[in-house]
Amino acid sequence: MSKIPLEDVTPKVETIDLYAKRNKIQTRSYKGLFKNIRLLGVAFLFLLYFGTVWLPWGDRQAVLWDLPARQFHIFSATFQPEDFFLLSFLLIICAFGLFFITVFAGRVWCGYTCPQTVWTWIFMWAERVTEGERNARLKLDNAPMSANKFLRKAAKHSIWLAVSLITAITFVGYFTPIRGLFVDIFTLQIAGWALFWVFFFTAATYINAGWLREQVCIYMCPYARFQSVMFDADTLIVSYDTKRGEPRGARKKGVDPAEVGKGDCIDCQVCVQVCPTGIDIREGLQYECIGCAACVDACDEIMDKMEYPRGLIRYTTEHALEGKNTHWLRPRLIGYGTALVAMICLFIITVGNLSQVSLDIERDRNVLYRETSAGDVENVYIVKVFNKAQTERTYQIEVAGHPGLKLELPDNRLTVAPSHKLELPLNVQMDPAELGGATNIPITFKVTATDDEDVRAEAESRFMAPQVR
Repeated sequence: MSKIPLEDVTPKVETIDLYAKRNKIQTRSYKGLFKNIRLLGVAFLFLLYFGTVWLPWGDRQAVLWDLPARQFHIFSATFQPEDFFLLSFLLIICAFGLFFITVFAGRVWCGYTCPQTVWTWIFMWAERVTEGERNARLKLDNAPMSANKFLRKAAKHSIWLAVSLITAITFVGYFTPIRGLFVDIFTLQIAGWALFWVFFFTAATYINAGWLREQVCIYMCPYARFQSVMFDADTLIVSYDTKRGEPRGARKKGVDPAEVGKGDCIDCQVCVQVCPTGIDIREGLQYECIGCAACVDACDEIMDKMEYPRGLIRYTTEHALEGKNTHWLRPRLIGYGTALVAMICLFIITVGNLSQVSLDIERDRNVLYRETSAGDVENVYIVKVFNKAQTERTYQIEVAGHPGLKLELPDNRLTVAPSHKLELPLNVQMDPAELGGATNIPITFKVTATDDEDVRAEAESRFMAPQVR
């Protein structure tokens, strides 16, 4: 009896691993114009970040967000929680600024001023100092553990931790006086919450700038995803000139590319080796590109050595690469710019018109009203006067809403220390005969600085009385 031959017709399914192991990016050193611009920018930002927190202003820190006291000091200005809408205002301005810059010049924010990028460059510098240049680092990573490798790695991580710790202490120093914080840390008397946040931001800086690096830009930052929506053919971006560079190929220094049938690109891979996100810019615009222009500087170095014109990789636009005119002024850019200028002007006007005093009134919740020995109806209020000025001020307080209202306060004056809040109970009385049977009337409290009538504030409340039968 013959057997029927069988054939396996089950379709083969290819298994794809959705997790790709990260290949550590080891960048090489380079020189150039855009690197120098970035270094100057980083120096300014570091001076601003690490220096501002130490500036004194009278008897306090110049910039201090005092959360326990609910006061936010920025040089001569002091803000209260009710001024927090200004923060939203400021964030909207930053958003429009980012939109404007992105439409005009791509991700230059990421390449030059983003904290993730800035601290990553600092950590890369620490690697070069302790482990050597790119080739030396690659050899060291592949070598077995030895005393030399251990000491170099330990030195690198020590610098990383030191930079992270100083960064964290400075950040926490904007929320608690930095001088006292430093003393508390080195005398081991730091408070629990302050210690927690110093540890938290040290760990965050160490992990983000030391270990995650480009993964934050590629996978975690939403800006990398929506930036392409804002680009157009006139956006200034880092691009490789394909027409000039192709076909690629190696050749000796000074050889005319036309003689060997090649483009200007010698396929040296230097543009890839200097890229902090590990991309090849010659493959076209990619969302991983942060616009740092490291490849521009590196390629210009090679072009100088080959005696070729600079600019094979450069800041340019798609229209320029295609030989068309670049439209610098276009509706989207003008729209974002107009909105940005309008928001900045409105913000300045709002801040300039902020009152130097705020007034808050709360009724005493323990009693609705009470009668005095003289037969008047009395309401008790908690008055909170906040002097935002940097000098002591005396305020005249009054209550309006009915001519029969009387304040039980000597001279109707309050003196408040600079940048302080005065809170006290205040009794308001009224003859029930003048109420005309009303049991609930609106009243307004007003405070006016005795030395400047333009410094004033007011708050509304209610005056309660018994029903007359």
